Amino acid sequence: MATAGVLGALAVAHALRRVGAAVRWPARRDDLREEDFTLLERDRAHTVTAEDGVALAVRECSGEKPVATVVFVHGFCNSMESWHFQRRDLERTWGDRVRLLFFDLRGHGRSGAPSDESCTVPQLGRDLTAVIAQCAPRGPLVLVGHSMGGMAILAAAAQDPRLFAERVRAVALLSTAAAEVASTGVAQLLRNPAIDGFRAAVLAAPALAQAGRVIARQIITPILHVSSFHGDVSPTLSRFTTAMIDQTPVATIMKFLKALQRHDESAALSTLEPLPALVLGGVHDLVIPYRNSLALARQLPDADLVRVTDAAHMVHLQYPELVNAALDRLLVRSGALGRARRKALHG
Repeated sequence: MATAGVLGALAVAHALRRVGAAVRWPARRDDLREEDFTLLERDRAHTVTAEDGVALAVRECSGEKPVATVVFVHGFCNSMESWHFQRRDLERTWGDRVRLLFFDLRGHGRSGAPSDESCTVPQLGRDLTAVIAQCAPRGPLVLVGHSMGGMAILAAAAQDPRLFAERVRAVALLSTAAAEVASTGVAQLLRNPAIDGFRAAVLAAPALAQAGRVIARQIITPILHVSSFHGDVSPTLSRFTTAMIDQTPVATIMKFLKALQRHDESAALSTLEPLPALVLGGVHDLVIPYRNSLALARQLPDADLVRVTDAAHMVHLQYPELVNAALDRLLVRSGALGRARRKALHG
């Protein structure tokens, strides 16, 4: 059964490679050849212990007396480094008035390995509130989530509406959905008996699957990489993104795939309704199709809906200037810095 699962999953991966024709390779040029993607490694490090003992790796960038904190929550099979361009550019834009807080989701990046039963979106919401409680216990908050990170924000809103009423000033939901993930995009392809067979093999013998990462990458990487970008892509950026995917343990991937199929945090939208919001998505996103962003924006009255016509799933990496400008507008609208400070910051 495991062999049939692997062969079937490889067939799905091969089909997705054909979809990847929309990504022009190699790119016409590589403007990021000299880019230093290790920036976050040099930021102040913290470790937050989640309620079940999992260690969550955190990085902080801030001045001495920040008046607001922006928390960035990355997506599935990524790490906090996926926010590299936001870390690089928004520090310059916002200066020392804003603390930038990044963390690796459980099972991703530098964070600890989770149990099978804790790989759920609601648990990610509790992890987010734990990071806030230990690293940003006071002051206004703006929460920024991409893909599964956006789902974590929605889960936190459902679990702790008081936090959102009292401290959260705005939310940004990039390439994400409140529900129905399993019926759209790549998730629909993953509702496949062959993939289920491979998932069962991984969960039954994760050490064996990890040792055979060459096969695992042939299945997972085409799905996630093909859906990451659209059009011209810097080879350096492509390698950086692929490295994040490859560094995610296979067992973590399989555990969270099931969680994503069950994801439904629609109940959180009433908590977010009063808040300024940014809802942003790429037209060519195969993972979370743009119609999910439209559905989110319809339910958030104060949402700034941004449709990125040439983007796929990793829009914040491929079009950082556009995303950063939208986040800057959100911070101004949020009032998190106070009227006088906003005026001084933006002239």
